[in-house]
Amino acid sequence: MATVIHPTAVVDAGATIGEGTRIWHFCHVMPTAVIGSNCIIGQNVYVDNNAIIGNGVKIQNNVSVYNGVEIEDEAFIGPSAVFTNVINPRSFIERKTEFKKILVKRGATIGANATIVCGISIGEYALVGAGSVVTKDVPPYALVTGNPARQKGWMSRQGYKLQFDAAGLATCPGDGSTYRLSHDAVTIIPSPNP
Repeated sequence: MATVIHPTAVVDAGATIGEGTRIWHFCHVMPTAVIGSNCIIGQNVYVDNNAIIGNGVKIQNNVSVYNGVEIEDEAFIGPSAVFTNVINPRSFIERKTEFKKILVKRGATIGANATIVCGISIGEYALVGAGSVVTKDVPPYALVTGNPARQKGWMSRQGYKLQFDAAGLATCPGDGSTYRLSHDAVTIIPSPNP
């Protein structure tokens, strides 16, 4: 699939855009931004210098991916989600040397209008509910909601809520994969080889 950049989008010289990525209306991609292959960058998205977006990422409308944000492969960023990059901003103080990173790990989902405070990571396949305000690290496969965001359960890779039995095992209703909950952490149990 060919890369598509809408005529109203501005992609500055030097930006890296992967094969098959689609960048839609009124986006702005800065010169040192990196966007992987097969991404969808929705309307009115801003991708700052030094922001890194992996392969197969979907970013919905009205999101700003600021300097210091890294989004790994196959993550989903819902419409109007917010990333910050400074803990204590002031308009009259330059703090560009104080940016704190945000890492959104592989397959994670951030819901519409969620706010992710800088200096944290969102674990693999975690799900941040719409409108949540995330102020601390989110474990892999965790479901967090609210302000401040608190953990409400666990999610499968397919995006289904997991129900663990007394032995700490759960089956994803989407693909039948099995998960183990142990010491407040979830791991997927590899399928045996045929």
